Amino acid sequence: MTSLCAPFWELADTVACRNFTGQNTKYFMPVRIRMKRIGAKNSPVFRIVVADGRSPRDGKFIEEIGTYHPRQKNNNVKVDLERANYWISKGAQPSDTVASFLKKAGKTAA
Repeated sequence: MTSLCAPFWELADTVACRNFTGQNTKYFMPVRIRMKRIGAKNSPVFRIVVADGRSPRDGKFIEEIGTYHPRQKNNNVKVDLERANYWISKGAQPSDTVASFLKKAGKTAA
């Protein structure tokens, strides 16, 4: 069975679909917390963003919550833990790398 879907941007993680029988159904799309590369060639810099799981790596995002500078030695990750925890409470799934950043940032904040 096929369906027609349109995202609800005010909820950012819910999609409503109307299948061809005319019934409305709702299901959740994965909202991811991941990194978006913005640095130049051989000079990587990343933004930690909340994005729809279907969007490309450097595509549009919902909110920027931090930065990561891999070339710096100390203090190379800056994350807004309050916003990250908010999005995780709403069901966002962090990538493996971002999850490790949040774990380290949570330890230093405590």
